[in-house]
Amino acid sequence: MNLKEIHNIFFIGIGGIGMSAIARYFSENKKNVAGYDKTISPITTNLQKIGVQIHYEDTVENILDSFLNKEETLVVYTPAIPNTHKQLNYYISNGFTVLKRAEILGKITENTFCLAVAGTHGKTTTSSILGHIMQSEKATSFLGGITENYNSNLISGEDKISVVEADEFDRSFLKLSPNIACVTSMDADHLDIYGEHEALQKSFYEFSNKVSDKLIVAKGLPLEGLTYAIEEEADYKAYNLIVENGTYFFDVKTPKNKIENIAFNLPGRHNVMNALAALAMAEVYGVSLPVIKERLSSFKGVKRRFSYKIKTKNKVLIDDYAHHPTEINAVESSVREMYPNKDVLVVFQPHLFSRTRDFIDDFAKSLAKFDEVLLLNIYPAREEPIEGVSSSWLLEKIKNNRKELVSKRNLISKIKESKSQIITLLGAGDIGLLVDEVKEELLKEVLND
Repeated sequence: MNLKEIHNIFFIGIGGIGMSAIARYFSENKKNVAGYDKTISPITTNLQKIGVQIHYEDTVENILDSFLNKEETLVVYTPAIPNTHKQLNYYISNGFTVLKRAEILGKITENTFCLAVAGTHGKTTTSSILGHIMQSEKATSFLGGITENYNSNLISGEDKISVVEADEFDRSFLKLSPNIACVTSMDADHLDIYGEHEALQKSFYEFSNKVSDKLIVAKGLPLEGLTYAIEEEADYKAYNLIVENGTYFFDVKTPKNKIENIAFNLPGRHNVMNALAALAMAEVYGVSLPVIKERLSSFKGVKRRFSYKIKTKNKVLIDDYAHHPTEINAVESSVREMYPNKDVLVVFQPHLFSRTRDFIDDFAKSLAKFDEVLLLNIYPAREEPIEGVSSSWLLEKIKNNRKELVSKRNLISKIKESKSQIITLLGAGDIGLLVDEVKEELLKEVLND
């Protein structure tokens, strides 16, 4: 398939974070782009603003005539789409070229010098930092989050270098051809796909074998490559960490050089690790350390990754995508580092019945570390309910006296009843759509204080 000969690209699930970056890329490259999504969102609205045609009802009649030309139309779909989807089945049964998101990303990047970030945690932030650094080299970056610097999940550049988030879900990252790659973590996740942790780890070994030039790995992972770590010996070592007014300052030793007094504005040591991974990849590529240092200091973060929505003396509201126990622990430790003497309320929306079941005890331990817990019902995403798996079951297991199951309808009133000064909203479901409403209501209280 020659992408240059394709004029029309139809996306099924166009509002997904990875799908929308590719849709934007093709639109900017003057292709005729349209698609379907289940719901209107800020992502779909922004795509429509640049001329992408989107509809929200799954009927074949909604497909525009120009996207019914088999020779000139490519169809891209996300694995989250059910196999009963009418439009997807129409395209498959009529012999159109139909590719998964990972396959088209592999096609786009196969003739570029590709830098790929993999890992069960940290890949969106790491790839966003790396994309910001590599913008100095005119790279095009496909990201799994909306960067604050660009207000986009696509950093547009030229077609010689690409930065991609290499997603282990559905073994998607095995469709890529990375030149330089890093693996940030290999914790158990997506067991609905893999079944066992060992199968997930095996897919990371397969991914590492696809790397043509250099693999960079967090120290302690069972993979061969250049290592990175904080305050312990590694090929890339961050040390002399201090925090001043919410900014990290640290030094880095590389295999051949060292650079001092790097400033980095994201909270939490896990984000220093993400910055260090991006630094290592960029330096291996050939970006100079002074340029990397400047880019790290100007990186503003990723939306829904420890995003401050309110930051006043008496009230702080933080929004984060954390949906795995390891990620919840990282948020909790970051909050304690920033606000050591204040009570912290967590509002958590579990994501997927299978993930809740597989990590129920770990979720309970992670959430119990907060001073107060408000729990929403499980966000099902692509899944049907699993008997016995519920937020009530999780709530029972959380060893914390200040815990409650709440509905979306009464969430704001429950938050306002809390005496906690630090409020964190965590989850990968539609909790992100509630954040602005919570912010508005809390700001009224802040203004009245």
